[in-house]
Amino acid sequence: SEGGRIYDTLNQVRARVSVLPVPDFNRFAHSFSHIFAGGYAAGYYSYKWAEVLSSDAFSLFEEKGIFDAETGYAFLTHILEKGGSDDAMVLFKNFRGREPSSEALLRHCGIEN
Repeated sequence: SEGGRIYDTLNQVRARVSVLPVPDFNRFAHSFSHIFAGGYAAGYYSYKWAEVLSSDAFSLFEEKGIFDAETGYAFLTHILEKGGSDDAMVLFKNFRGREPSSEALLRHCGIEN
């Protein structure tokens, strides 16, 4: 059945990366409910959003050169020096000059169009 394919894929990944074998009765893919229920779901979202922002910010260094002094200074003055003194989105837009984009995160994860 179509629904069974998730375990085929999961078992292929586990065969490559697991330290210990996973018992057949393990149904983790169907039981990780606290990511969707309760107050912790927002925490998972914030982790992924932080990855979007950090990947997009780093992509400017990739574009300009990792050791580009002007980019480093812009990051220092627009992000690091400001700390929590302003909204994170305002700081990000001041640094990048635009809204955040998920393209860099997808590329860093090996997901490209």
